[in-house]
Amino acid sequence: MQSEPKRLVLATHSGKFHCDEVFAHAVLRLALGLREAGVDYTLLRTRKPELIESADIVWDVGSRFDAEARRFDHHQRGAPLRADGTPFSAAGLVWQSYGEAAVAALLDAPDHARAIADEIEHSVVRQIDEIDNGVSPQGSAASDTLGLATLIGDFNPSWDDPASSGPNAGDAAFGEATALAQAMLTRRVGSLRARHAAEALVLAAHASGADPRILVLDRGMPWKNAVFAHALPVLFTVSPASNGNWMIDAMPPEPGSFAQRLPLPEAWAGLQGEDLVAQTGVADAVFVHLRRFVAAARTREGALAMARAALRDEV
Repeated sequence: MQSEPKRLVLATHSGKFHCDEVFAHAVLRLALGLREAGVDYTLLRTRKPELIESADIVWDVGSRFDAEARRFDHHQRGAPLRADGTPFSAAGLVWQSYGEAAVAALLDAPDHARAIADEIEHSVVRQIDEIDNGVSPQGSAASDTLGLATLIGDFNPSWDDPASSGPNAGDAAFGEATALAQAMLTRRVGSLRARHAAEALVLAAHASGADPRILVLDRGMPWKNAVFAHALPVLFTVSPASNGNWMIDAMPPEPGSFAQRLPLPEAWAGLQGEDLVAQTGVADAVFVHLRRFVAAARTREGALAMARAALRDEV
């Protein structure tokens, strides 16, 4: 009779849990294709040396970092630091080895896995490491009241909860916290994937456009970051709105700015309907915002005509 394959054993410490070991657990599950603890892998929350030593992957316990041996603790002397001296937590150490694979597991195609993993390292994982080691600008999770570290910490059973004592204390809550971390990571990867996909479409649309100052998109999508990142000379973007109109958006001069590289013409400000048609000469012009950063027409051709007229007006 053929024996069943050995079930992978994952181990971290027992007792109160923190964001770093919970997030690392979520990363490992995604990267290794694991679903449910106790079903297709064994999760040990323990401080018993013999159980830690025999586990296949260990993190946040064991006083040892050896990526090849799949040991990812950061509490021992000589624990690894980033190049700038920032200490790793278990989350960062596991992410170095398994982050890209976790991201790839959430993508239909792994084209952007490395870039997305790098972004998450910078925007999420590093902050988890800083908070866990007490070197974040906030100082601790306590001041990060809406952050992931605090939300995960809230899953720990309270002192007077029966689930806070006994040999399996907090295990069920650890699983619930992992589900939250995994859902967050899944959403973040999806958001970044969509942004990268939009960037490719924006670059292609700009390259094929008749005028490099006017970006024409056939679908609504985020476009400003791509324009900034690639220093495109865009002044106006034309794209469809959900109500059937076509929008003309003025490009801001820098991220987060409410100004425009080139505002829509002052003579158009606040006009709509027949007054705007008379002023622009565009038969299906709908409105121009009083602040001159956005306008609309009923058709793609009308919106393009308004954008071109705005450029001529400036000249």
